[in-house]
Amino acid sequence: MNTNALFSSIIANPILHAKWLNTLSLMENTGARKISASEDTETVTYIILKHAAEEHRHAFYLKKQLEKLGENLCPTYAADYLLAPRDSRFYLNRLDVEVCRYLKKELQLSGKELRFAAYLLVTYAIEVRADELYPVYQEVLSEAESKVNVKSIILEEEGHLEEMINQLQQFSPEWEKHAVKAVEIEATLFNNWLLSLEKEVVVDVN
Repeated sequence: MNTNALFSSIIANPILHAKWLNTLSLMENTGARKISASEDTETVTYIILKHAAEEHRHAFYLKKQLEKLGENLCPTYAADYLLAPRDSRFYLNRLDVEVCRYLKKELQLSGKELRFAAYLLVTYAIEVRADELYPVYQEVLSEAESKVNVKSIILEEEGHLEEMINQLQQFSPEWEKHAVKAVEIEATLFNNWLLSLEKEVVVDVN
């Protein structure tokens, strides 16, 4: 099942769609918290603060979209209100761990330098994914004439990717090499997550 077919199956079922929106909200919120956790108390920049704030807003916006599907849907991030809850909850954490392991081995980083470098690479990989995933989701929403939309998120995620590239260029002249590795790590995790989603959606649809 490709992503278009998966999203079509999800939005055809209001309960699955609600769980999907809640799952995306969880992941945006996790990203925002991880950005904040990586901040240095003295050297945190405008861009980092802006990015964390926008990720929190995305989490809130996705929660608000639930109201278009019905009342009192998915009130929390408890497992019963998520799709593929285990993989969804730990997706970013696993990516962070793997990228940190790579940076320690490749650049011998530690402490706040490691946290900042991991923030750059993890966030870059996630923004690359968001630039692929949200437009496909929006396309399916538009085709189904759904009241739900993620157009505002798509615009902001495009800006985030540009900002991350600018920061990575300042971080290292070999930033592309490191970015490619982060994207490779993310791709493996994403494919595993997608398989978990497909299994759950197929079970629920049947």
